[in-house]
Amino acid sequence: MKSVLIIGLGRFGRHMAQKLLEDGNEVLAVEKNEERADNAVSLIRDIEIGDATNEDFIRSLGVDNFDMCVVAIGDNFQTALEVTVLLKDMGSKFVIARASRDVHKKLLLRNGADHVVYAEREMAERLAIKYGDNNIRDYIELSPEYSIYEIAVPTGWCGKSILEKNVRSKYHVSILATKKDGKIHPLPHPDHVFVPEETLMVLGDRDHIRQLLK
Repeated sequence: MKSVLIIGLGRFGRHMAQKLLEDGNEVLAVEKNEERADNAVSLIRDIEIGDATNEDFIRSLGVDNFDMCVVAIGDNFQTALEVTVLLKDMGSKFVIARASRDVHKKLLLRNGADHVVYAEREMAERLAIKYGDNNIRDYIELSPEYSIYEIAVPTGWCGKSILEKNVRSKYHVSILATKKDGKIHPLPHPDHVFVPEETLMVLGDRDHIRQLLK
């Protein structure tokens, strides 16, 4: 369980707070707009009304006591930047900030953000990859280089085992799990034989995945 401070209760902030609470974390939300805060009361128990750019207000929250602070302000970049700097100055351990443009992401990272979420772009890229190739069922980016892909069993693999196809050495990907009838089977044995009805969860870089799916 982690303690999380979320600043901004727009759609992004509300959804993140709700998911964190569902997973058993402690969440304190800060919102300047009283109407927006009132709309979130049914989802989030602990909400403070206040201006997150006010140094005294931020100090009163004890941001250094939280495991993570989230700057979920998406409609005013200047405010998001000010809050990010203030949180780090106040001793925040880890700051996640939201950006809507590449230049905003760069500036947030240079001014204290530990991780920047480019929500619209990341979702667009995920959907483009997921639906742009008939063999890719889902996709999770781990870093700019490596991702986890859910893919259909490649042509010619059915009836063969992981060992027979020499997957890791030949294709430079790792099979993390297989999925069949909605059930995931992690860490398949090298003797596992591929069948057409399953999909594979593979870890690799984009170039090797593309080569694999050709």
